[in-house]
Amino acid sequence: MRKLWSNYYFAILLILFSFATALLINGPDEGENYMKIKVAEGDTLWTLSNEFSNEHSLSPQQFVSLVETLNGISGDLIYPGDEIVIPVGESPADDIKIYAGE
Repeated sequence: MRKLWSNYYFAILLILFSFATALLINGPDEGENYMKIKVAEGDTLWTLSNEFSNEHSLSPQQFVSLVETLNGISGDLIYPGDEIVIPVGESPADDIKIYAGE
């Protein structure tokens, strides 16, 4: 086994990296709806979760976690003017709407 690893470690790592990348690149499920919004002053992921609570069936924690994942956000920090994708809406992701906030 050690000889196999020493001879093919680069190919093995390349294959593993390819699978990991393919998993990360896959977008949202076809059956789910998403909306692109522009973050307004005072918005947080938690307030957006509450504001759109009638349009999704996630807990606030699940909503925040999914939004962080969809947008590549580290932590729940968003800033006014940012455009983020949230897991709500009436149209598929390729027909994204803009929400200006309140």
